[in-house]
Amino acid sequence: MSAARGDIQVVVFGLGEEEFALPVTAVREILDHRPAYRVPGAPAWFLGLTDVRGDSVPMIDLRVRLGLMSAETTLATRILVVDIPSTQDGTAALALGLVVDRVLDVSTFGPDAIEGSPDIGGRWRSDQIEAILRRGAGFVALLDPARLFAGDGGVDALNTLGLAA
Repeated sequence: MSAARGDIQVVVFGLGEEEFALPVTAVREILDHRPAYRVPGAPAWFLGLTDVRGDSVPMIDLRVRLGLMSAETTLATRILVVDIPSTQDGTAALALGLVVDRVLDVSTFGPDAIEGSPDIGGRWRSDQIEAILRRGAGFVALLDPARLFAGDGGVDALNTLGLAA
């Protein structure tokens, strides 16, 4: 069944007690957690490289990237393999493995459940949030994959490590 016009389908995941989402179109696959090969001199949010079907994929601690505290890996920890634009014009993409505490589900949100991105400050950077999704009595922060590494030198750091186009 296809989503109605204006609906958005997302992968919902948890970081601590917070719920976040990424558009399902940005998520290539979901993997069990695996170790990463550490890279010296990398930012704290860069866990290292891992092999995904023969390709070296940078692993990112999404908690740290969003300004949250890192957490211990559990049996529920997953890696969301996503493609993000790695050039200003968006012509090249970089596969990244985003480490999350747990994947909750794939959900569809209608237009009435989608609110604009508030300028909230707080524990995570609101410039990385595309929208707030209403879910029951709670909320899910919809992240914009293109903005996760823009604006604060994230793509530059990946370039320095030789990982971005």
